[in-house]
Amino acid sequence: MLDRLNQALEHVERNLDRQVGAAELARIAATSEYHLRRMFSALAGIGLSEYVRRRRLTVAGAEVLSGERTLLEIAVRYGYGSGEAFARAFRAVHGVGPGEARRTGAALSAQPRMSFRLVVEGSSGMRYRLVEKEGFALVGRKARVPLVHEGPNPAIERFVRGLGRETARRIEELSDQEPRGIVNVSHGLSEDRAEGTELDYWYAVATGAEPPSGMDALPVEAGTWAVFEVSGEFPRTVQHLWRDVFTQWFPSNPYRSRQGPEMLRARLSEDGREAEAELWIPVEHAAS
Repeated sequence: MLDRLNQALEHVERNLDRQVGAAELARIAATSEYHLRRMFSALAGIGLSEYVRRRRLTVAGAEVLSGERTLLEIAVRYGYGSGEAFARAFRAVHGVGPGEARRTGAALSAQPRMSFRLVVEGSSGMRYRLVEKEGFALVGRKARVPLVHEGPNPAIERFVRGLGRETARRIEELSDQEPRGIVNVSHGLSEDRAEGTELDYWYAVATGAEPPSGMDALPVEAGTWAVFEVSGEFPRTVQHLWRDVFTQWFPSNPYRSRQGPEMLRARLSEDGREAEAELWIPVEHAAS
């Protein structure tokens, strides 16, 4: 997988002077566009589209400073329909317009060229199983919250406290299949999964029953799920598991992520500091 991903990045470098779409790169990487975006953002810490844009404007920046072409020629060369559009994109990355950069020789920002390699760390394995599930629904309550990579998420904590015990009990009673009980669901995340970007958080259960009045519902298609088990400090251990699934498990297994909600079932200790958890990730065989 990493070799294929590096081939896709080589293709980006050879074609910075034209538009390169994620679908084109996914074909080179021999995977789905969805999985390519998820893998890239997990490994690189930046979205694929943003990386391509920054690489293109890094190279364009060098041409602006060289003075060998007019600014309009550079804009057209790198796919911008007008000098104004190029100037806006240039300023967003470099903090200065191309005209000013050329006149003053201003310092510009550079996005380094990326490549990926496998690094073997530690000897501990990842516990997982594969589960085939028929279509079901997630039923409960949802809220729009910011993404937090490390530590507690205050917005989620406030939302759950605000539900009240009676609502939480009503939701839990609807559970009639795996994963059993309340699940914490992340859905609608942005491509780059940057800190602070928003997502739909669901406090819900998996059920085949009709959702009662006043409850939110999210239909989920039938498919395969990879279920990862972990125990340890909460929420740090769970947050690191999310990262490890995409940076370690996917590159070494014949599966790729598919669109769908990512579900976490956690049993907390009495003081809330430790947890035993299952992370459910929707997957499909890489050959499908």
